[in-house]
Amino acid sequence: MPPPRTRGTALRHLLAELRGPAVPVPGEPPPQPKALDARALAALAANPGCDRRALLDGAGVDKAALADALGAPSSFGQSQFALTRGNAFEKRVKADGGAELLRLVHEKLDPAAPPPETSSVPDLTAVGPAGRTARTALALREAVEAGGWTLLDHPMLALDVAGSPAFLEPDAVVVHPDGSWTVVEIKSFPMLDGSADPAKVGAAARQSAVYVLALEEVAARLDPAPAVRHRILLVCPKDFSNLATASAVDVRKQRSVTRRQLARLTRIEEIAEALPEGTCFGLDLPPERLTAAVESVPATYAPECLSTCELAFHCRERARAAGAVTALGRAARAELGGLTTVDEVLAAAHGEAGDPADPAVAALRRAAGLRAEALASASAGQGGTAC
Repeated sequence: MPPPRTRGTALRHLLAELRGPAVPVPGEPPPQPKALDARALAALAANPGCDRRALLDGAGVDKAALADALGAPSSFGQSQFALTRGNAFEKRVKADGGAELLRLVHEKLDPAAPPPETSSVPDLTAVGPAGRTARTALALREAVEAGGWTLLDHPMLALDVAGSPAFLEPDAVVVHPDGSWTVVEIKSFPMLDGSADPAKVGAAARQSAVYVLALEEVAARLDPAPAVRHRILLVCPKDFSNLATASAVDVRKQRSVTRRQLARLTRIEEIAEALPEGTCFGLDLPPERLTAAVESVPATYAPECLSTCELAFHCRERARAAGAVTALGRAARAELGGLTTVDEVLAAAHGEAGDPADPAVAALRRAAGLRAEALASASAGQGGTAC
């Protein structure tokens, strides 16, 4: 067990204490803190009221392993087959110095620019995420000064999230001859007749919006600041082939929402300081102690969490056991105002509790009255038929 934490502990040490000692696997390198990625940030921004996810993600806790230890394993994540297929498609798109990728950027986003007959693909190799982030920033500045087309393959960007740095790695960033920057997102789901699954496109747009925000922070440090384009390029297989096709996706709405939601996140230090002394999420803890540690962090469950968070099954079970209205969905939760449990809702509907002047209480009582009338009419109709 790590030593009890003190209020003056630096954030990095504090998060390490919360993670607990790493549990090594024989024959494998020691496990590292799980880094925040754009997919996790987009999901976190969609549910900014969940302190549990903010803290666990910020501390680098492996939520999938944590869910297993809690006895609520998650089916969340991509299959190995999908990952392999996606990597093979991305490699094909970026072959020959990214010639096909740059052609698609020119065709879909910047047809007035000179064709990308020649381009630069700088080496972004560096030690550690911070080193790669600095190398990416330098490569972006050099590309703007040089002019022409430049492809940055898997650059590293940084974004401050609730007081903790998150390192992000987009598939690619393209620098245009005019010095502007475009995020490129490569996905393995197909575009059929020029359109793709709207849900998957929306998820890709939210993920790309995080990259756009991180790029804007890099651009703001340059003078003059280059433009970060708000139309990203989504590259997918054409129909059911391995040929690449692309579509320009405007992410201004997703960018604005993500920026606002990330700004609403409670700082990780504040969440951690409110925890009981000695709280730890070490996977080697007894189940009851690990469960108590997780439950000490407030969560805001919603059905949407099932497709974005590894702890969703555990949180759903607790929400149902507590009768929380959040288990009914965000729309129902918003309509019910200050009524936070199903028992409170039923009591208000039956006239046993609640302020009649409250619009939510008044609507519930009216709905209960209409339901009673409908049941009475149905019962009377059945009685008349029986006679």
